[in-house]
Amino acid sequence: MSSRAEWSDAKRIVVKIGSSLLVDGATGQLKTDWLDSLLDDVNALRNAGKEVILVSSGSIALGRHALGLPKGPLRLEESQAAAAVGQIDLAHAYDSKLAERGLVAAQILLTLADTETRRRYLNARSTMNTLLKFGAVPVVNENDTVATTEIRYGDNDRLAARVATMMSADCLVLLSDIDGFYTAPPGQDSNARRIEEIREITPEIEAMAGDVGSELSKGGMVTKVEAAKIAVGAGTHMAITSGKVLNPLQALSDGEGGSWFVAHSDPVAARKRWIAGSLEPKGVLVVDAGAANALCNGKSLLPAGVKRVEGQFERGDAVSICTLEGDELGRGLAAYDHAQAASMIGRKSSEISEILGYRGRAELVHRDDMALKSSAANRKGE
Repeated sequence: MSSRAEWSDAKRIVVKIGSSLLVDGATGQLKTDWLDSLLDDVNALRNAGKEVILVSSGSIALGRHALGLPKGPLRLEESQAAAAVGQIDLAHAYDSKLAERGLVAAQILLTLADTETRRRYLNARSTMNTLLKFGAVPVVNENDTVATTEIRYGDNDRLAARVATMMSADCLVLLSDIDGFYTAPPGQDSNARRIEEIREITPEIEAMAGDVGSELSKGGMVTKVEAAKIAVGAGTHMAITSGKVLNPLQALSDGEGGSWFVAHSDPVAARKRWIAGSLEPKGVLVVDAGAANALCNGKSLLPAGVKRVEGQFERGDAVSICTLEGDELGRGLAAYDHAQAASMIGRKSSEISEILGYRGRAELVHRDDMALKSSAANRKGE
């Protein structure tokens, strides 16, 4: 069977790897043969021109064995201690095995707060975009050594979904203990059947999500459905597929099992809808006619075209972009706070470093962080 368009057309892919797939429950050691096969798949995707971000569990599972911690639930401080020990082994494994394939690993430690606090969100996104630009493979894990409430059931499913939406990924793959989303827990119901495609997450779909997990990989289907809501709402397709096989991404590409939660728009369109409709502007950037026309022709907003800054806003806040006549062209996310923006209006991008004292972004609002009103399209080409 040939691969689905949601997979074959994807340019940026996020893959979430659960602890039970990566760590042997009996020995507490990495399953190196499986990891080798997964990274062979990653290498093949990279050679096909695709960008890959890995979201990997495993640090607590590795660390608890090294520290001799007993089986069963761990106290918070024990989880954090295990994560501190296991993260070193996990990072070393990815670093060495990706290097064998000529790839550079980059460790990113996040908590859910890093994807929910606007400024930290922007910093994380910028860092990962830069890593992808230089050809590295970001390996993301939850920063369990400092997290508090985040060390709980299934958070890495949602963390992976938030990483996927933050990075405007085309596709998110959750490698699971089972090969897809079933109408009932397959180990408990012989009549359970796998659903190949879910185009809408209805109450019936949510009711089907059973608590299917293992001790090392605590995420059940409930958290995977929550991850799907986050992903498809941001225009990212999501697949749940078996990670128990070798070369699991190749198996997904070959159409072997898996369930797809299908998004109804692409990440760019979904992001622009979010900017336009879900964020309250904290300030206004008033632009001249030349800048207005440039924006309507798909350009970013540069300081040279801004005539006035109104309101008080922080980096990453939504701002309204208006003409000198007071007409709103659209809204966007500010790359600088109000004081910095005011200091550089009317200036060339080449002067920003001198004004700020460091090398900053050339744009006040990047076109990817901007949603123009439909009426602004009438100005295109003027």
